[in-house]
Amino acid sequence: MDPIEPETESPLRQIPAVDDLLSRPGLRQLEARVGHRVVVEATRKALEQLRETLRAGTGPASRRGAGVAAARTALMEQLEREILDCAEAGLEPSLQPVINATGVILHTNLGRAPLAREALQHLARAGGAYSNLEYDLERGERGKRDVHTDGVLARLLGAERALVVNNNAAAVFLALNTLAEGAEVVVSRGELIEIGGEFRIPDICAKSGATLREVGTTNRTRAADYAAAINERTRLLLRVHPSNFRIIGFTERPALEELVVLARENHLLLMEDLGSGCLVDLTPCGIRDEPVAGASVRAGADLVTFSGDKLLGGPQAGIVAGKNAVLERLRRNPLFRALRVDKLTIAALEATAALYFEERHDQVPVLRMLRLPQQEITRRARRLAERIGARRGFSAIVRDGQSVLGGGSTPGQGLETSLVAVRHRSHGAAALEGILRRHRPAIIGRIEKDDFILDLRTVFEDQDDEIGRAFEEIE
Repeated sequence: MDPIEPETESPLRQIPAVDDLLSRPGLRQLEARVGHRVVVEATRKALEQLRETLRAGTGPASRRGAGVAAARTALMEQLEREILDCAEAGLEPSLQPVINATGVILHTNLGRAPLAREALQHLARAGGAYSNLEYDLERGERGKRDVHTDGVLARLLGAERALVVNNNAAAVFLALNTLAEGAEVVVSRGELIEIGGEFRIPDICAKSGATLREVGTTNRTRAADYAAAINERTRLLLRVHPSNFRIIGFTERPALEELVVLARENHLLLMEDLGSGCLVDLTPCGIRDEPVAGASVRAGADLVTFSGDKLLGGPQAGIVAGKNAVLERLRRNPLFRALRVDKLTIAALEATAALYFEERHDQVPVLRMLRLPQQEITRRARRLAERIGARRGFSAIVRDGQSVLGGGSTPGQGLETSLVAVRHRSHGAAALEGILRRHRPAIIGRIEKDDFILDLRTVFEDQDDEIGRAFEEIE
């Protein structure tokens, strides 16, 4: 009697060779379009995933008999589809635009401030051609890249000079290292803040080579506390705006003007780290206690530092504005070259600053979002809610809520807005969030209890239709 032939063999034997897959017409066409390397990498990835599922016993069993050819054909077709999808996904840039429907205007995880159209246009012009980045066109000789932002920022802030480095942490570090390395910096205990990314004022000061001398208490510090701490090693008085927290109740903090007088009397420099970099008064928008950078310069601070991609609404940058003699010392520090920005940042920042100089504030997306009236948001929210609610299985209502500035700015303060609260009979809020996050472009909202929430304050009006289409694709 002939031995009984086993019905199955090792599952791993059904894995096809790379060359067999690459010879398929669909993958040959893909290779002609995207290149051999991309297709091979995608093929190997698909085969490795198949190998893992077979080892885990979750893949299809390999059988002998009449069905083996059909099974192999089906497997090859499935792998081909996976390779095509993998190759296409691999060609997409990792950095993707998303629709921010969270209501957080300066959302750090979503890139903080979106750039103005004028900034994008200038960036494209400067980046798509050679430029006079470090070339003086008048004199026909080497120039300095500082000049492109120095003039407009200095005039805008009423300062003698301005410098730009790659972020505000770098600006603070450069200033402390230049002005107080090996010496002491006097700062209030109530201002030893930590911001996002575990950036702490004491740590950055220690790395700079300066020594912090803490004065006052967490909630109350007076000018006299600063005065009592000054000694022969003191070089700098540091004032830090507590942009990401508030202490309320029994509090006291000396005015900037008091510290200016104290610094002058003791032949010291006064530095103020404003963090968020507000350039216009936001009180009419309902935002209080956010100091304007130009006011600090006019009050007599020797140098002021702040971010470019927060309330200013420009690219990531750290801006230092103040007295020419002080900033020249910073520029001569070898660290300045290590921390300097490139032509794209300069172009975007120059164009953004020009919008302020020309008082075209509504062209800056951050300021436009801040000033957007609730009734305008309500109009758009009702239209979107009606469109979503018309879909089978969906319900959508409009209700009052609050947007926030974000980016470590104006804690405890919000802007009145109208929210679209969405539910689905089959998909919970978390499931909806996942589906929309994987949509292209990704739509990022937030979850409140059982509702998926959309706040259109942070959504550009021409993106409303994209959100509507995304919901229409959900079954």
